[in-house]
Amino acid sequence: MTKKILITQARPAGEHNPYDLLEHHHDVRVDFQPFVRLEGLSAKEFRTQRINPLDYTAVILNSKISADHYFRICQELHVAVPETMHYYCISEAVGNYLQKYIEFRKRRIFFGEHNCFDDILPAMNRRPQEKYMMVVGENYSDDQLNMFAEHKVIATPAVMFRQVAYSWPKDKPFDYDVIAFFTASGVHAFLDNFPDFEQGDKAFICFGTNAAQALTDAGYTVSRVAPAPGCPSLLAAIESYLSDN
Repeated sequence: MTKKILITQARPAGEHNPYDLLEHHHDVRVDFQPFVRLEGLSAKEFRTQRINPLDYTAVILNSKISADHYFRICQELHVAVPETMHYYCISEAVGNYLQKYIEFRKRRIFFGEHNCFDDILPAMNRRPQEKYMMVVGENYSDDQLNMFAEHKVIATPAVMFRQVAYSWPKDKPFDYDVIAFFTASGVHAFLDNFPDFEQGDKAFICFGTNAAQALTDAGYTVSRVAPAPGCPSLLAAIESYLSDN
């Protein structure tokens, strides 16, 4: 019988946590603990890449986090971001988020309508003289940069943040019946903490196929994967599992 559930991300902000109802309806306890967190590089660390943000006329952003670190690094370097800077964003949500830092102008901000960069390639191709810098995390994948290069868009990767694994305290019991993951990196960090973890009757539930694949590759069984028909969210996937068990 399920008694304790671990969500491997930070507790949702706000007073109305949707997991509170889960606890009440199923008489379970839900804890939150990310196994990885993002840590920004310092200005000193960034300088070792010998990248000057002012050498570029455009910045490519694949998340709100990337935007946060871009403007943070510029501030720490005492770089005034010019009003002529162009922003190429993976989604409208990221584009709109830039209003936190700049005045929103459509002629400066381009974004994909389907959460992918392919949508903004036409805008990039109309500006062949543009010089691109793409904000990335440490140990980034070349896939996106290679896609740009195939379309004659050359972007310089600028590492501005890294993932840091969380070390589970040795004196803290790990007695969860259900463990929910969001990312493959979270799975890998979990396995680094518990390299000999025996699944037994414990259930793994994932949001996204990458996390599920990482568990499967490690030899574990995944009970639910969201989004899926009937389970559009992680919360719904957990609800489904609890109802069946």
